[in-house]
Amino acid sequence: MTLIARRLAGHLARGFVMILVVATISFFIINNIPGDPMAARYEKLIEGGMSPEAASQAVKVLYGFLPDGTLWEQYRDYMAGLLHLDLGVSVTRPGTPVLDVLTDAAKWTVLPVLLGTLLSFIVGVLLGVYAAIKRTGKLGDALAISGSLLHGIPQYVLAMLLVVIFATLIPILPADGSVDILFEPGFNAGYLGSLAEHAVLPVLTYAVSAYGGWILAMKSSVVTVLGDDFILAAELRGVKRSIVFRYIARNAILPLFTMLALSLGLLLGGAVFIEKIFNYPGLGWLLISGVQDRDYALMGGAFLLITAGTIVANIVADLFYTVIDPRVRSGEEAS
Repeated sequence: MTLIARRLAGHLARGFVMILVVATISFFIINNIPGDPMAARYEKLIEGGMSPEAASQAVKVLYGFLPDGTLWEQYRDYMAGLLHLDLGVSVTRPGTPVLDVLTDAAKWTVLPVLLGTLLSFIVGVLLGVYAAIKRTGKLGDALAISGSLLHGIPQYVLAMLLVVIFATLIPILPADGSVDILFEPGFNAGYLGSLAEHAVLPVLTYAVSAYGGWILAMKSSVVTVLGDDFILAAELRGVKRSIVFRYIARNAILPLFTMLALSLGLLLGGAVFIEKIFNYPGLGWLLISGVQDRDYALMGGAFLLITAGTIVANIVADLFYTVIDPRVRSGEEAS
Protein backbone atom coordinates (compact mmCIF):
# COMPACT_ATOMS: atom_id res chain seq x y z
CA MET A 1 0.00 0.00 0.00
CA THR A 2 1.37 3.41 -0.93
CA LEU A 3 1.98 6.18 1.57
CA ILE A 4 -0.99 8.25 0.36
CA ALA A 5 -3.31 5.23 0.46
CA ARG A 6 -2.24 4.42 4.04
CA ARG A 7 -2.76 8.02 5.13
CA LEU A 8 -6.14 8.16 3.39
CA ALA A 9 -7.32 4.96 5.09
CA GLY A 10 -6.22 6.25 8.49
CA HIS A 11 -7.85 9.64 7.98
CA LEU A 12 -11.11 8.12 6.76
CA ALA A 13 -11.28 5.83 9.79
CA ARG A 14 -10.61 8.71 12.20
CA GLY A 15 -13.03 10.98 10.32
CA PHE A 16 -15.79 8.36 10.52
CA VAL A 17 -15.30 8.02 14.27
CA MET A 18 -15.28 11.80 14.73
CA ILE A 19 -18.53 12.16 12.78
CA LEU A 20 -20.17 9.48 14.95
CA VAL A 21 -18.97 11.25 18.10
CA VAL A 22 -20.28 14.61 16.88
CA ALA A 23 -23.59 13.02 15.87
CA THR A 24 -23.92 11.46 19.33
CA ILE A 25 -23.15 14.70 21.16
CA SER A 26 -25.46 16.77 18.97
CA PHE A 27 -28.30 14.22 19.34
CA PHE A 28 -28.33 14.37 23.15
CA ILE A 29 -27.85 18.15 23.26
CA ILE A 30 -30.64 18.80 20.76
CA ASN A 31 -33.03 16.41 22.45
CA ASN A 32 -32.59 18.29 25.72
CA ILE A 33 -33.58 21.63 24.19
CA PRO A 34 -37.01 22.68 25.51
CA GLY A 35 -39.82 22.95 23.00
CA ASP A 36 -41.12 20.52 20.39
CA PRO A 37 -43.29 21.55 17.40
CA MET A 38 -44.75 18.05 17.11
CA ALA A 39 -45.74 18.03 20.79
CA ALA A 40 -47.26 21.49 20.38
CA ARG A 41 -49.33 20.33 17.38
CA TYR A 42 -50.38 17.21 19.30
CA GLU A 43 -51.56 19.29 22.27
CA LYS A 44 -53.45 21.63 19.96
CA LEU A 45 -55.30 18.70 18.36
CA ILE A 46 -56.18 17.33 21.80
CA GLU A 47 -57.53 20.72 22.85
CA GLY A 48 -59.63 20.72 19.68
CA GLY A 49 -61.43 17.60 20.89
CA MET A 50 -59.43 14.89 19.09
CA SER A 51 -58.67 11.67 20.91
CA PRO A 52 -55.03 10.95 21.88
CA GLU A 53 -54.82 8.05 19.40
CA ALA A 54 -56.25 10.12 16.55
CA ALA A 55 -54.03 13.09 17.45
CA SER A 56 -50.92 10.87 17.39
CA GLN A 57 -51.88 9.44 14.02
CA ALA A 58 -52.59 12.92 12.61
CA VAL A 59 -49.20 14.21 13.75
CA LYS A 60 -47.50 11.15 12.32
CA VAL A 61 -49.21 11.64 8.96
CA LEU A 62 -48.35 15.35 8.94
CA TYR A 63 -44.67 15.03 9.83
CA GLY A 64 -43.96 11.56 8.49
CA PHE A 65 -42.90 10.18 11.88
CA LEU A 66 -43.58 10.45 15.60
CA PRO A 67 -40.70 9.99 18.05
CA ASP A 68 -41.58 7.48 20.71
CA GLY A 69 -39.79 5.06 22.96
CA THR A 70 -36.96 5.80 25.37
CA LEU A 71 -34.19 8.25 24.59
CA TRP A 72 -31.80 5.33 24.07
CA GLU A 73 -34.18 3.73 21.54
CA GLN A 74 -34.50 7.04 19.70
CA TYR A 75 -30.70 7.36 19.64
CA ARG A 76 -30.34 3.82 18.29
CA ASP A 77 -32.84 4.51 15.53
CA TYR A 78 -31.14 7.84 14.74
CA MET A 79 -27.69 6.26 14.39
CA ALA A 80 -29.09 3.38 12.30
CA GLY A 81 -30.69 5.90 9.96
CA LEU A 82 -27.50 7.95 9.84
CA LEU A 83 -25.55 4.96 8.56
CA HIS A 84 -28.03 4.82 5.68
CA LEU A 85 -27.80 8.61 5.09
CA ASP A 86 -31.29 9.02 6.54
CA LEU A 87 -31.29 12.19 8.66
CA GLY A 88 -35.01 12.11 9.33
CA VAL A 89 -37.85 14.36 8.20
CA SER A 90 -38.08 18.11 8.76
CA VAL A 91 -40.91 19.08 11.10
CA THR A 92 -41.12 22.60 9.64
CA ARG A 93 -41.35 21.16 6.12
CA PRO A 94 -43.74 18.23 6.67
CA GLY A 95 -42.87 15.14 4.65
CA THR A 96 -39.57 16.56 3.33
CA PRO A 97 -36.43 14.53 4.14
CA VAL A 98 -33.75 16.59 5.89
CA LEU A 99 -31.12 15.37 3.42
CA ASP A 100 -33.07 16.94 0.54
CA VAL A 101 -33.34 20.25 2.41
CA LEU A 102 -29.62 20.26 3.20
CA THR A 103 -28.63 19.34 -0.36
CA ASP A 104 -30.65 22.24 -1.71
CA ALA A 105 -29.11 24.66 0.82
CA ALA A 106 -25.52 23.45 0.40
CA LYS A 107 -25.06 25.07 -3.02
CA TRP A 108 -25.84 28.48 -1.51
CA THR A 109 -23.01 28.01 1.01
CA VAL A 110 -20.32 26.09 -0.87
CA LEU A 111 -20.08 28.35 -3.94
CA PRO A 112 -19.74 31.72 -2.10
CA VAL A 113 -17.32 30.20 0.43
CA LEU A 114 -15.22 28.70 -2.36
CA LEU A 115 -15.17 31.89 -4.45
CA GLY A 116 -14.42 34.12 -1.46
CA THR A 117 -11.65 31.85 -0.19
CA LEU A 118 -9.92 31.48 -3.56
CA LEU A 119 -10.12 35.22 -4.21
CA SER A 120 -8.63 36.08 -0.83
CA PHE A 121 -5.98 33.38 -1.23
CA ILE A 122 -4.78 34.63 -4.62
CA VAL A 123 -4.72 38.31 -3.61
CA GLY A 124 -3.28 37.62 -0.16
CA VAL A 125 -0.49 35.39 -1.47
CA LEU A 126 0.58 37.82 -4.19
CA LEU A 127 0.56 40.83 -1.87
CA GLY A 128 2.18 38.78 0.90
CA VAL A 129 5.17 38.02 -1.34
CA TYR A 130 5.51 41.70 -2.19
CA ALA A 131 5.13 42.72 1.47
CA ALA A 132 7.95 40.34 2.42
CA ILE A 133 10.35 41.42 -0.32
CA LYS A 134 9.59 45.14 0.29
CA ARG A 135 9.24 44.77 4.07
CA THR A 136 11.58 47.69 4.73
CA GLY A 137 9.57 50.04 2.50
CA LYS A 138 6.43 52.04 3.21
CA LEU A 139 4.21 50.02 0.86
CA GLY A 140 5.33 46.75 2.44
CA ASP A 141 4.52 48.13 5.89
CA ALA A 142 1.15 49.39 4.67
CA LEU A 143 0.23 45.97 3.28
CA ALA A 144 1.24 44.24 6.52
CA ILE A 145 -0.79 46.74 8.59
CA SER A 146 -3.84 46.27 6.36
CA GLY A 147 -3.55 42.52 6.84
CA SER A 148 -3.31 42.87 10.62
CA LEU A 149 -6.32 45.21 10.81
CA LEU A 150 -8.59 43.10 8.61
CA HIS A 151 -7.48 39.87 10.29
CA GLY A 152 -8.65 41.23 13.63
CA ILE A 153 -12.17 42.20 12.56
CA PRO A 154 -14.83 39.51 13.26
CA GLN A 155 -16.68 38.27 10.21
CA TYR A 156 -20.11 39.41 11.35
CA VAL A 157 -18.80 42.92 12.07
CA LEU A 158 -17.23 43.07 8.62
CA ALA A 159 -20.47 41.84 7.04
CA MET A 160 -22.48 44.60 8.75
CA LEU A 161 -19.91 47.23 7.71
CA LEU A 162 -20.20 46.12 4.08
CA VAL A 163 -23.99 46.31 4.29
CA VAL A 164 -23.79 49.84 5.68
CA ILE A 165 -21.33 50.94 2.99
CA PHE A 166 -22.67 49.23 -0.14
CA ALA A 167 -26.38 48.89 0.66
CA THR A 168 -27.04 52.05 2.70
CA LEU A 169 -24.46 54.79 2.17
CA ILE A 170 -23.74 53.80 -1.44
CA PRO A 171 -26.81 51.70 -2.37
CA ILE A 172 -25.41 49.77 -5.28
CA LEU A 173 -25.85 46.21 -3.96
CA PRO A 174 -28.78 44.32 -2.39
CA ALA A 175 -28.49 43.82 1.38
CA ASP A 176 -30.21 40.45 1.69
CA GLY A 177 -31.70 37.49 -0.12
CA SER A 178 -30.26 35.28 -2.83
CA VAL A 179 -32.16 36.47 -5.92
CA ASP A 180 -34.80 39.00 -6.92
CA ILE A 181 -38.23 37.31 -7.01
CA LEU A 182 -39.20 39.36 -10.07
CA PHE A 183 -37.00 37.22 -12.33
CA GLU A 184 -38.06 33.87 -13.78
CA PRO A 185 -35.74 31.10 -12.50
CA GLY A 186 -33.61 29.61 -15.27
CA PHE A 187 -30.64 30.27 -17.52
CA ASN A 188 -31.57 33.79 -18.50
CA ALA A 189 -29.56 37.00 -18.15
CA GLY A 190 -31.89 38.64 -15.64
CA TYR A 191 -32.01 35.72 -13.23
CA LEU A 192 -28.29 34.93 -13.42
CA GLY A 193 -27.41 38.61 -13.05
CA SER A 194 -29.60 38.87 -9.96
CA LEU A 195 -27.95 35.77 -8.48
CA ALA A 196 -24.50 37.27 -9.04
CA GLU A 197 -25.56 40.67 -7.65
CA HIS A 198 -26.94 39.15 -4.44
CA ALA A 199 -23.83 36.99 -4.01
CA VAL A 200 -21.38 39.91 -4.16
CA LEU A 201 -21.60 40.97 -0.51
CA PRO A 202 -21.39 37.44 0.98
CA VAL A 203 -18.44 36.56 -1.29
CA LEU A 204 -16.78 39.89 -0.50
CA THR A 205 -17.22 39.27 3.22
CA TYR A 206 -15.55 35.86 2.99
CA ALA A 207 -12.74 37.27 0.85
CA VAL A 208 -11.96 40.37 2.90
CA SER A 209 -12.18 38.55 6.23
CA ALA A 210 -9.69 35.90 5.06
CA TYR A 211 -7.37 38.27 3.17
CA GLY A 212 -5.56 39.47 6.31
CA GLY A 213 -4.62 35.97 7.36
CA TRP A 214 -3.26 35.06 3.92
CA ILE A 215 -1.08 38.15 3.48
CA LEU A 216 0.41 37.79 6.98
CA ALA A 217 1.00 34.06 6.59
CA MET A 218 2.61 34.44 3.16
CA LYS A 219 4.81 37.30 4.30
CA SER A 220 6.03 35.27 7.28
CA SER A 221 6.64 32.21 5.11
CA VAL A 222 8.57 34.17 2.48
CA VAL A 223 10.74 35.89 5.11
CA THR A 224 11.58 32.46 6.55
CA VAL A 225 12.50 31.06 3.14
CA LEU A 226 14.64 34.11 2.35
CA GLY A 227 16.94 33.10 5.20
CA ASP A 228 17.44 29.51 3.96
CA ASP A 229 20.90 28.44 2.80
CA PHE A 230 19.78 27.38 -0.68
CA ILE A 231 18.62 30.93 -1.45
CA LEU A 232 21.98 32.37 -0.43
CA ALA A 233 23.82 29.68 -2.42
CA ALA A 234 21.70 30.43 -5.50
CA GLU A 235 22.44 34.13 -5.26
CA LEU A 236 26.17 33.50 -4.82
CA ARG A 237 26.21 31.28 -7.90
CA GLY A 238 24.65 34.09 -9.90
CA VAL A 239 21.33 32.39 -10.59
CA LYS A 240 18.88 34.73 -12.30
CA ARG A 241 16.69 36.71 -9.91
CA SER A 242 13.50 35.46 -11.59
CA ILE A 243 14.54 31.84 -10.96
CA VAL A 244 15.44 32.64 -7.34
CA PHE A 245 12.05 34.30 -6.90
CA ARG A 246 10.36 31.18 -8.28
CA TYR A 247 12.20 29.02 -5.73
CA ILE A 248 11.19 31.38 -2.94
CA ALA A 249 7.52 31.48 -3.93
CA ARG A 250 7.26 27.72 -4.48
CA ASN A 251 8.75 26.83 -1.08
CA ALA A 252 6.95 29.58 0.81
CA ILE A 253 3.51 28.72 -0.52
CA LEU A 254 3.59 25.04 0.49
CA PRO A 255 2.33 25.54 4.08
CA LEU A 256 -0.43 27.80 2.81
CA PHE A 257 -2.00 25.05 0.72
CA THR A 258 -2.73 23.18 3.94
CA MET A 259 -4.24 26.33 5.41
CA LEU A 260 -6.33 26.79 2.27
CA ALA A 261 -8.14 23.47 2.70
CA LEU A 262 -8.59 24.08 6.44
CA SER A 263 -9.99 27.56 5.85
CA LEU A 264 -12.71 26.15 3.58
CA GLY A 265 -13.89 23.96 6.44
CA LEU A 266 -13.72 26.78 8.98
CA LEU A 267 -15.64 29.16 6.73
CA LEU A 268 -18.48 26.65 6.52
CA GLY A 269 -18.92 27.21 10.26
CA GLY A 270 -18.53 30.97 9.89
CA ALA A 271 -21.28 30.95 7.28
CA VAL A 272 -23.81 30.76 10.12
CA PHE A 273 -23.32 34.44 11.00
CA ILE A 274 -22.78 35.76 7.47
CA GLU A 275 -25.81 34.01 5.99
CA LYS A 276 -27.99 35.23 8.84
CA ILE A 277 -26.93 38.85 8.25
CA PHE A 278 -27.50 38.63 4.49
CA ASN A 279 -30.55 36.35 4.82
CA TYR A 280 -28.77 33.99 2.42
CA PRO A 281 -30.45 30.54 2.26
CA GLY A 282 -27.39 28.35 2.91
CA LEU A 283 -26.46 25.82 5.56
CA GLY A 284 -25.74 28.45 8.22
CA TRP A 285 -29.11 30.14 7.70
CA LEU A 286 -30.75 26.71 7.77
CA LEU A 287 -29.07 25.84 11.07
CA ILE A 288 -30.32 29.04 12.72
CA SER A 289 -33.81 28.44 11.32
CA GLY A 290 -33.77 24.94 12.74
CA VAL A 291 -32.81 26.26 16.18
CA GLN A 292 -35.53 28.93 16.12
CA ASP A 293 -38.22 26.50 14.94
CA ARG A 294 -37.11 23.65 17.22
CA ASP A 295 -36.73 21.48 14.13
CA TYR A 296 -34.55 18.82 15.74
CA ALA A 297 -33.85 16.77 12.63
CA LEU A 298 -32.98 19.81 10.51
CA MET A 299 -30.86 21.32 13.27
CA GLY A 300 -28.90 18.13 13.79
CA GLY A 301 -28.48 17.50 10.07
CA ALA A 302 -27.18 21.02 9.35
CA PHE A 303 -24.75 20.89 12.27
CA LEU A 304 -23.56 17.43 11.24
CA LEU A 305 -23.03 18.45 7.61
CA ILE A 306 -21.02 21.55 8.59
CA THR A 307 -18.91 19.43 10.95
CA ALA A 308 -18.38 16.76 8.29
CA GLY A 309 -17.25 19.47 5.87
CA THR A 310 -14.63 20.65 8.37
CA ILE A 311 -13.39 17.09 8.93
CA VAL A 312 -13.16 16.42 5.18
CA ALA A 313 -11.27 19.69 4.74
CA ASN A 314 -8.72 18.54 7.33
CA ILE A 315 -8.25 15.23 5.52
CA VAL A 316 -7.85 16.94 2.14
CA ALA A 317 -5.34 19.40 3.62
CA ASP A 318 -3.13 16.66 5.01
CA LEU A 319 -3.25 14.53 1.87
CA PHE A 320 -2.66 17.52 -0.39
CA TYR A 321 0.39 18.55 1.59
CA THR A 322 1.73 15.00 1.31
CA VAL A 323 1.32 15.11 -2.47
CA ILE A 324 2.83 18.55 -3.13
CA ASP A 325 5.75 18.40 -0.69
CA PRO A 326 8.28 15.67 -1.60
CA ARG A 327 10.07 16.18 1.73
CA VAL A 328 7.05 14.79 3.60
CA ARG A 329 6.85 11.74 1.33
CA SER A 330 10.55 10.97 1.49
CA GLY A 331 10.66 11.44 5.25
CA GLU A 332 7.79 9.05 5.95
CA GLU A 333 8.92 6.49 3.40
CA ALA A 334 12.37 6.45 4.98
CA SER A 335 10.86 5.81 8.40
